[in-house]
Amino acid sequence: MTGPAAPRPADGTPRRNILFLMTDQHRTDTIGAYGATGGHTPHLDDLAASGTRLDRCYTPTSICTPARASLLTGYAPFRHRLLANYERNVGFAEDLADDQFTFTTPLAEAGYRLGLIGKWHTGVRRLPADFGFEGPYLPGWHNPVTHPDYLDYLDARGLPPYAITDPVRTRLPGGGPGPLLAARLRQPVEATFEHYLATRAIELLHRWADADAAADTARPFFLATHFFGPHLPYLLPDAYYDLIDPATVRLPESLAETFENKPPVQRNYSALWGHDSLTEDEYRKLIAAYHGYVALIDHQIGRIRAAVADLGLDGSTAVLFTADHGEFTGSHRMHDKGPAMYEDVYRIPGLLRIPGAPGGTVRPEFATLTDLTATILDLAGCDPAPAVDGRSLLPLAAGGPAPGSWPRHVVAEFHGHHFPYPQRMLRDARFKIVVNPESLCELYDLDHDPHELRNAWDDPALRDDRDRLVRSLYRLLVERGDNFHHWMAAVLDTGGPPGDTSLGSFESTAGAAVGGASPAASGAASPAAAGAVAAVPEDALPTPHPPPAPEGPRTHVSRTP
Repeated sequence: MTGPAAPRPADGTPRRNILFLMTDQHRTDTIGAYGATGGHTPHLDDLAASGTRLDRCYTPTSICTPARASLLTGYAPFRHRLLANYERNVGFAEDLADDQFTFTTPLAEAGYRLGLIGKWHTGVRRLPADFGFEGPYLPGWHNPVTHPDYLDYLDARGLPPYAITDPVRTRLPGGGPGPLLAARLRQPVEATFEHYLATRAIELLHRWADADAAADTARPFFLATHFFGPHLPYLLPDAYYDLIDPATVRLPESLAETFENKPPVQRNYSALWGHDSLTEDEYRKLIAAYHGYVALIDHQIGRIRAAVADLGLDGSTAVLFTADHGEFTGSHRMHDKGPAMYEDVYRIPGLLRIPGAPGGTVRPEFATLTDLTATILDLAGCDPAPAVDGRSLLPLAAGGPAPGSWPRHVVAEFHGHHFPYPQRMLRDARFKIVVNPESLCELYDLDHDPHELRNAWDDPALRDDRDRLVRSLYRLLVERGDNFHHWMAAVLDTGGPPGDTSLGSFESTAGAAVGGASPAASGAASPAAAGAVAAVPEDALPTPHPPPAPEGPRTHVSRTP
């Protein structure tokens, strides 16, 4: 392509094109760069070898819609308030607020073309086009195989329609059939929804290139391709369904989960999916299919990256790859994701290839989806600050030391799936705590228990570490404005006053006098009369001392006199 250079940000650096690749429900251990064997992800492995691999990349929440909303906004879920998938919604909001910041606005203002091919799942009223994206709107949580654009794609190429055989299902405790987990897809690879998505992405790249050539310009682009897989069910043509020999599959260590000293909801969630109705051999076949699904998507990613190179854009295009969250696939005797904050579903892949940055870089720092939001803004020459819960990853990709302010921990949250279930998690280099209201809290020593089979909350040897993490999480939630901290102050030793009275206006100078005459008695105007509430300093409030309530094991941190 010829023509003038793309518009430049204020510092004079060229605006980079951004190719953003995303999968759904994707475990890191299926990718060669993260330790998988077999060589089934050559294109993702090449991306890691030529760029940066984030070794501790995490989702802010292990559920599709809230995680995707966090990517779009740079906000943690509690802040953007889109907390559940609409298919399993139990009263939460179904769309972002109309005035919510999203990274698309500054990119569009900077002259970027915006494209989204694939899964949206970030609201039902405001659709991709409302945020400036080109591309077909593809609704739902899995491949919408009856969508008119997909049917047109098949018809134009003489390809057969979607059809499956050999379905794999669990059996539910009541004896009925469980959810569909996998099946053989009776279509060639070219007819798969994954191939269709990659083809539409490649077509959009060519349309933009043709438009640039016709206008003698070179506008930068942001193109996202969001694959619906490898989210279950794993529906694959024979070439990928049979790609991996089940006999070579190593079962996850946490398949030995007993749920001893674990929140009861985990056992119930296992039953919801009928986990125990499958044999170990059936699980090997299921895991083999899951890895085959990843290989199919890897091939499509290779096609898209090859198109970028063929258009002569490889040297000016940053490539980012991640997933919205992970997947159990039998780990901890569960499927899908849900009310259990294990590494299987919270750790996600994070790969970046930035033009001019060194290749083969591996970073141990913690990162999240919202950091990718800030990175997108930074790459476009826009201010990353509006992504309030993120920070740009470009300093890490450059290969130098991390900024001194880079966090040494990651915070995650959960609000419910199928039913409300609030949780908060803090993970540092060695430990993880999970706070579960009205259930057993969890502590895992990941150095000695990497598969998170032993809840060490009551381990006396780790009490100091547990208390340190509880207090750190409490402080972080207070700083973030996450109201979950109010509950923590009431029942856990957070290092502060036992209880939180900040929500009561009657405990402020508007409604009570502390250590002196009331405003009315002294003749002063009442702040409440003017519509204001003046807070009393925390150390000025009287501290009640009721008899301590009995504390159940594993649920609370006992207060030390």
